[in-house]
Amino acid sequence: MELELRHLRAIRTIAEAGSLTRAAAALGLAQPALSAQLKRIERALGGALFVRGRHGVRATPLGELVLERARVVLPAVSELQREATRFARARQEPERLRLGGTHGPLLGALVDRLAEAAPGASVTTRASWSERELAEQLAEGLLDFALTGTCGSASPPGAGHLVWQEIAVDPVFVMLADGHPLAYGPEIGLAALADEEWACVPGDGCFADCFTAACARAGFSPRRMYETDTSSVVHLVQVGRAVGLCRASFPTTPGIATRPLTGTPLVWRHLLGWHPATQQPGTAATVLAQARTAHAGTAARSATYTDWLAERSGRL
Repeated sequence: MELELRHLRAIRTIAEAGSLTRAAAALGLAQPALSAQLKRIERALGGALFVRGRHGVRATPLGELVLERARVVLPAVSELQREATRFARARQEPERLRLGGTHGPLLGALVDRLAEAAPGASVTTRASWSERELAEQLAEGLLDFALTGTCGSASPPGAGHLVWQEIAVDPVFVMLADGHPLAYGPEIGLAALADEEWACVPGDGCFADCFTAACARAGFSPRRMYETDTSSVVHLVQVGRAVGLCRASFPTTPGIATRPLTGTPLVWRHLLGWHPATQQPGTAATVLAQARTAHAGTAARSATYTDWLAERSGRL
């Protein structure tokens, strides 16, 4: 007789119940039937597994050995069955892509690209100003991919257990009202904006510190910084209340001129993140490629950015 999983389950149940009578009831068997099955198992294994006494049964040394192995094998097989069921169900269901992203046009552009590259996928999005929150949602399995970024070469959140791949690196530009005296120069020195008030969207990375440090190198401290949502930043710039900070790929907006800063004192590194345990390499490669294509498309729609890139190419 070959040992089967049902035999291991019977042995474990006998040990946990402490008697053949209680074990038979738990297994839905008659007590004589369980006794006969146990004898066959013991013959197959070459010795007694339990010693019977007045107060029930206890495992022999051979029985303890078999129980030790059963406590490993049975949970492993159960987990295998659950994983196989989840895998089979996932293959039958439409592919799902849950995307998270910080402010900016890249998230929408990626959704548009995926609609063509993976037309059968169900795509949902979740926006957050917090790079750290997006990393936590990746780690907890609440998101499949996250679009975020860092200032310069700073490490992304959750770098120890998440995969982060670079999409592109953009210079940080400034947004000015169309009527601003500096709105139509080729570029602006940061020091020329020393008397301005500023506006940008919030974040929990080091961008604010990097901006303050860049201003210090230019010889001034920012007068005031309004941290608010993108729409409010645009409004504050349009009415001349503040000068805004934006990524170079910020889309053309009525009433606003975007201009590069001399010497590129600030850069923004766009990143795509995911958890390696929850994503297939092929899916991650597809989303990353589409994110890079999406960024190239948003950059091409910014006339100021394309002019800046063309001028830099001409200098090389």
